[in-house]
Amino acid sequence: MIDFQNVSKSYSGEYILRNVSFRINHGERAGIVGPNGAGKSTLFGMITNTVIPDSGSIIIPKDHRLGIMRQHIDSSDTVRTLLEFTADAIPELNTYSARIEEIEELLADGSCSADAQDSLLREHGRLQTAIEHLGAYSLDMEARQALSSLGFPVSSFDRPLGEFSGGWQMRAALARVLISHPDILLLDEPSNYLDVPAVEWLCRYLANFPGTLLLISHDRFLLRKLADITIEVNSGCVTRYPGNYDFYRTERDNRQKMLEAAKKNTDRKKEQMERVIDRFRAKSTKAALAKSMQKKLDKIEDVELPDSLEYKGVIRFPAPPPGGTEAFRFEDLAFGYEPGKLLFRHVDLAVDAGAKCAFIGYNGLGKTTLLKLLTGKLKPTEGSVVPGHHSIIGYQAQEFGDLDADGMSVYDAVKQALPPGASTANLMNVLGSFGFSGEASGKLCKVLSGGEKIRVQFARIFVNPPNLLVLDEPTTHLDVQARELLQNALRNFPGTVCFVSHDIEFVRGVAETIIALENGSVKKYFGNYDYYLEKSGQLANDSEQTKEIPLAPNSGGLAKDRRRARAQARQAISGQYRKAKELLASLEKKLDEDSEKKKVLIAKLSSGMKVDFAAVKKELSELEKSLEETEARWEETAEEVEALRLENARING
Repeated sequence: MIDFQNVSKSYSGEYILRNVSFRINHGERAGIVGPNGAGKSTLFGMITNTVIPDSGSIIIPKDHRLGIMRQHIDSSDTVRTLLEFTADAIPELNTYSARIEEIEELLADGSCSADAQDSLLREHGRLQTAIEHLGAYSLDMEARQALSSLGFPVSSFDRPLGEFSGGWQMRAALARVLISHPDILLLDEPSNYLDVPAVEWLCRYLANFPGTLLLISHDRFLLRKLADITIEVNSGCVTRYPGNYDFYRTERDNRQKMLEAAKKNTDRKKEQMERVIDRFRAKSTKAALAKSMQKKLDKIEDVELPDSLEYKGVIRFPAPPPGGTEAFRFEDLAFGYEPGKLLFRHVDLAVDAGAKCAFIGYNGLGKTTLLKLLTGKLKPTEGSVVPGHHSIIGYQAQEFGDLDADGMSVYDAVKQALPPGASTANLMNVLGSFGFSGEASGKLCKVLSGGEKIRVQFARIFVNPPNLLVLDEPTTHLDVQARELLQNALRNFPGTVCFVSHDIEFVRGVAETIIALENGSVKKYFGNYDYYLEKSGQLANDSEQTKEIPLAPNSGGLAKDRRRARAQARQAISGQYRKAKELLASLEKKLDEDSEKKKVLIAKLSSGMKVDFAAVKKELSELEKSLEETEARWEETAEEVEALRLENARING
């Protein structure tokens, strides 16, 4: 149980939390939500005792172990290998092991009395039991499994942690806290550094976490899947909602309407009383009545409204210029950053105009690289990138940073993006489309919020309106409401959108086509994210992937759980494999039948007999089209059969 009792905290005289009281019970999964800067991370700081409240108290059971993913890694840890850092997840183990060594040295010395030896042996036994209870002997295995599931190749386990980028170090820190088996787990935006497959794995892992979970996140997918209660931090208040994110949004809207009605009634009542008091105060016969009414007025408390969840920014994409029917095409594309070491090869991919495509896959497989090849930031090692007719690209890079290097205003930052010699006549219209009308255009970029910065970036793109938007992690630093606004704007944009995002709900809400990067290949799925999951077999393999991490710390039935998971995966794969083989056989039969029909029609045309040439040619044309479609389906199904055969062999092996 975590119990906040009348807690207040202010910074520079401004309250971020004012007299808040709430409770999180043992085993609950709390999604912590609220606008950026509202105080969510401050709550975590108070729980871990790194932030001291101005008043009030926070009660946490003393025997409960806390696990929190730190946002900064000590420099002393960067010289350790990735595996050493991750497996060293439980600090108590080092203390216990050191004491065991001391005891063994004392016992080996032989100078202790019999009573002292008995006491040391009992302590030695207690420490060994504690070490076993904490799962010390399985930490190395769990560390390997967690690192692999978060995208680290096995070959990287022995590399020093300092060789990895900050984002990959944060993944290691996440793996470390996950395998530490805490009683209370605190995660602050854990999906920020993860790709889509890693987010899916994290969600499956946390679904089996047996302790109390507190999750700060703007990721609607995690909030919907994991939270059974929602804690909103907003305008100095903390409100507990007994349900997940969707329940919270509905109840929050209802509560907001009730508060607005109550405030309206209270304000109207106060206005009426003030008018009466002003009228009576000047009359000696009514002065006493006016004074009495004033006392009643002073006792009426104002109804405080929480900040609105509605995002106040504006995103209106100008209409794109017309282009061809195809946005772009990759032809036999290959690329590598090092000679002789290609990220991918033989990539053939065509994207139609107006498509909404999400590029997904583990980090390091080349999602950002493909976007940079598309935009011309990188040149292919082999093959070519063929732009569509009159395709105009608007590119938002992942490394888009602050625009305050020169202390520029919003107006100057967007003006800077104009093509050389271009007129500024339409500049204010573009700024207005993204919520920077009038005085707002003079706002300095260095004081902008994350949501405002993304709007500035889009304004910079649309000063030369594109019909092909290429976006790399556009939701970074955006809160939930800003993400939803951008999601709706992109879905309604008539042009083509190609993007990379780790936000699964954002991908689900925008993408109509999935481009998946898988082990050096690029595969196109003609459907949304859920269709991709179904076709790629990921849903069927969930149970197999979940077995990589124990369902509960030190579970005695782990081997049994794994055998059951393997059997379930084998059954699912076998069913898919059988259906795919049956479909392949039916397609082969159809190909044979249509090929025979084609021979007959050709023979008719060349027989010299009297035939209806127009009708036969039409039938032949339709048959050839059918053959082409069937051949394409046969090729796709044959690839699927082979992939399922290999997966089935892997599970059975």
